[in-house]
Amino acid sequence: MTKKEKGTMMTLAAGLAWGISGISGQYLMSHGVHVNLLTSLRLLITGIFLLSLARSKQKEHLVAAWKQPKFLKQVLLFSIFGLVLNQYAFLRAIHLTNAGTATVLQYMAPILILSIVCILNRQRPTSFEIIAIAMAILGTYMIATHGKLGSLAITPKGLMWGLGSAITYSIYILLPVKLIHEWGSTIVIGSGMFIGGILFSLVTKAWQYPLQINVISILAYIGIIGIGTIFAYTFFLKGVSIVGAVKGSLLASVEPVSSVFLTVLVLGEIFYPIDLLGMLFIFLAVTLISYKDLIALKKMKRVK
Repeated sequence: MTKKEKGTMMTLAAGLAWGISGISGQYLMSHGVHVNLLTSLRLLITGIFLLSLARSKQKEHLVAAWKQPKFLKQVLLFSIFGLVLNQYAFLRAIHLTNAGTATVLQYMAPILILSIVCILNRQRPTSFEIIAIAMAILGTYMIATHGKLGSLAITPKGLMWGLGSAITYSIYILLPVKLIHEWGSTIVIGSGMFIGGILFSLVTKAWQYPLQINVISILAYIGIIGIGTIFAYTFFLKGVSIVGAVKGSLLASVEPVSSVFLTVLVLGEIFYPIDLLGMLFIFLAVTLISYKDLIALKKMKRVK
């Protein structure tokens, strides 16, 4: 296996692992685990793991970062508005809808980023981008209404939190770009999750909620924290370092497909044909944007 093939496999594995996190979270919340406790555990445990990983490989770099007030201030903003709000909104969306629907709605993020970039740069989207935006909007409409004008097929709160997770996911992608270039993704995301986990736990008093412990719930905790967060982030970051960010994001878009499939297979959720069509539209819209960026990147390399 070549290095690029290894990177591709690692990125795909991360996308599949993120799909597992959704159904694990849905199972735990449907069996009495509070969303506040689950958010705290996910942030804290993953933050500790990533910081431990950074300490073992980049100790001096990590110490230097934490000694800089500017770094801590920027990580705090990223932690609150990117990581904490995104993790909480995503889990709330799962609780109010299901893992598959919440994941697909969150994948509106690339379309939102495209819209934000067009507005900030005061440039009109290309016809290619307009098609992608239209497909994403149509797909969301299909999921939210089953294609019936004037009625919602999912709860308004579920739709709100799902779209909220897309907005916060966009912030999560855009906010730490400069920080990651300077300090590396492991240090930045690890610090953000650790700080966010502590703050969120203190604000919500997460320790007051009961921790469900049995064989299946332990497997679900491993699914959402071990496989769906620690494994997924580690493999994704490593895979992206090999194949590049654009191709990495394209490969990772397997997440909504795996999430919907696992939601049906493991949890027995039922999706209507119109739901699946709406999900397909959103998936194709994201794929179009990612593929367009990949083509543009290849053209730039040829010019160089």
